[in-house]
Amino acid sequence: MEEGAGVTDSPKKGPTLSTSTSSFEALDPHDPNLSRLATKMFQKTGDFISSELTGPLEDYRLLENMNRATISKYSDMQQITENLAASTTEMNVKLEELTPYLQQIDEIDATVSKLEVAAYKLDAYTQQLEAKFKSLTQKK
Repeated sequence: MEEGAGVTDSPKKGPTLSTSTSSFEALDPHDPNLSRLATKMFQKTGDFISSELTGPLEDYRLLENMNRATISKYSDMQQITENLAASTTEMNVKLEELTPYLQQIDEIDATVSKLEVAAYKLDAYTQQLEAKFKSLTQKK
């Protein structure tokens, strides 16, 4: 190793063994304004990094809340669907029970229609008979 390697000259203290190229020496008196500005810069940088990390965290919290709301809605929809399925099954059973009665109602309706036609024919026939009877009684 060559002599003087890693040895640098400090502007105020002469040669040192530091490999740093910084002109700031820990024990050197320094400018208080520079110290204040450096502290302010580190605080602002810390605030910036904190806000950069807080933004995605808030996004994840929002997504978590949205997922919870979605889970709740899907749960409600599942309950509604189950209730509808049960009601549909119940209605199908009742329809099967009522089918014979509905067929009877259809048969009764057909019979009533036939009776109505027969009643109109009978009414027409009685009107004809009445007209004949009146004509016969008037001739005498």
